[in-house]
Parts: sequence; structure tokens; C-alpha cells
Amino acid sequence: MIVLGLILALLAGGALYLVLTEESTRYVLFGYTFELNHVEMFLAGAASAAVLMLGLWLLSSGSRRTARKHRRLRSAKAEASSRVARLEDEKRELERKLQREHAEREQAEQAEQAEQAEREHEPAAGDRLVARGSDNRH
Repeated sequence: MIVLGLILALLAGGALYLVLTEESTRYVLFGYTFELNHVEMFLAGAASAAVLMLGLWLLSSGSRRTARKHRRLRSAKAEASSRVARLEDEKRELERKLQREHAEREQAEQAEQAEQAEREHEPAAGDRLVARGSDNRH
């Protein structure tokens, strides 16, 4: 839309330039000669003004649409980056929690191993071996 608006505005500007540079009411355009009376000149000027206004309207609406699109993209990027930051914070928190659980598990295992080692090396005070004799009855 912006390109079309620019082309229309340039065409209207070219028509204005053509009218301003000619000294008579006879105009030569692409090999054709035009000689316009007052009413035809007025209508040609009105048509040029309408083309210029249409071109400017297309330029402004295209610019607004492009700006709106860029605004939406910027907000989507900002939202995505904040979502990524939240996920990274959550990931770091989960990693810390996992490390704490792992450290607690290791401490519990070490305590259990130490307790087990103490039980194995500690002589039992009331342990006796009692051997029973076996009767061989035939």
C-alpha cells in the first residue's frame, strides 16, 4: 500500500509540475498533444488532487499498519523474553532444589553407613554361641 500511495502521489506531483512548467494551455504527454479549456483544466486539477489525496491516504494507512505490526511484534518479543526469563528462574530454582535433595540423600546415606559400621565393629555384650549336640538315633 505504501508503494502504491507513493506512486500515486508522484503522478499527481508530476501533473502539477507539467502544468506549472508549460506556458500555454497546450500540453504534450507521451507524444499526444492536449489543449484544454477552463472546465477541462479544472476537472484535470480536481482529478490530480483526488489522486494526490488517495496516494497520501494510502501512504498514511500503510504506515499505520506497519507501525501497528511492529508494535505487536515488539510486545510479542517482550512477552516471549519475559516468559523465557521466568522459565529460566524456575529451572534454576528446580536445580537448587534437586541439589539440596541430593545433598540430603548423600548425608542420610553417609549417616546410615556410619551407623551400620558402628554396629558391625561394636562387640555384642550378651552374645553367646551355644552349640547343641546332635543325637544320632537309629
